[in-house]
Amino acid sequence: HFEPASTSRSSAAAAAAKGKNKDIEKGVMLAHNWDEGKVNPKGYLMSEKLDGMRAIWHDGSLWSRAGNIIVAPAFFLAELPKGFKLDGELFLGRGRFSDVMSVCRCHCPNEAAWRNVRYIVFDAPAAKGGLTERLAAARAALGECAGAVVRVHPQVVCEGVEHVYKELDRILALDPPAEGLMLAASNKPHRGGRCNDILKVKKFHTQDAKVVGHKPGKGKHVGRLGALECRLRSGQRFDVGSGFSDADRDAYQANYPIGTIVEFRYFEITDAGVPRFPTFVRIRPDVDPSEFPA
Repeated sequence: HFEPASTSRSSAAAAAAKGKNKDIEKGVMLAHNWDEGKVNPKGYLMSEKLDGMRAIWHDGSLWSRAGNIIVAPAFFLAELPKGFKLDGELFLGRGRFSDVMSVCRCHCPNEAAWRNVRYIVFDAPAAKGGLTERLAAARAALGECAGAVVRVHPQVVCEGVEHVYKELDRILALDPPAEGLMLAASNKPHRGGRCNDILKVKKFHTQDAKVVGHKPGKGKHVGRLGALECRLRSGQRFDVGSGFSDADRDAYQANYPIGTIVEFRYFEITDAGVPRFPTFVRIRPDVDPSEFPA
């Protein structure tokens, strides 16, 4: 059944009033890229990297990784376990990042759209022990609730480097393809911040950057965008000049205003600290600009 619109509006207003939660932001565990030469993946828990919106369930609300409230319908929140913290992804399906962001960032939630969203859990940050134990605690907390709205993300124990590449090839061959893989240390306690306890695996590396300027185009791109001037979290500046359609380049001021966070893929980081062959992937409205130097 559908909750009355007045209830949805009052719930949204109450959620919005909570404001930003900096403790959530500090407690989110963030992944580094996997470096085959530095980290032996054997024994890590391996799973598909989901193309969704990161969400933390805590204190009766869903929060973004930046500590902002996610206004979800009452029916959705009622399916989540009270008093048990979860970390996961709001997910609509492979290749539907823009769709799920559109649904889940709205401050007046569309219940019909939320009926298709699933909360895929990959950690229970407040539970004791390593990830194996924390996921067991999450399954126990969800109990019969699991399935319709929320479920624990399946994991397999990685057998080594060859296993990683075999699984990566398999999921990239799906239609639509998966985004990549995640590797998580099975026996390490949860900790906030970016660390090597979780690692992302892709054919190309990806990072986020903040747009700090626009370079005019040359040749066939005269009069429109040539490249985005960007800054990494480290402060390193570089340009992203590929991956844009002609329409993107024409409307660059509206599409990529100063301060926009973009995701880009690249081959490697040079000795000078600059991404090699950076290519625009998408805008990241779920990443807080305050993560980057001014």
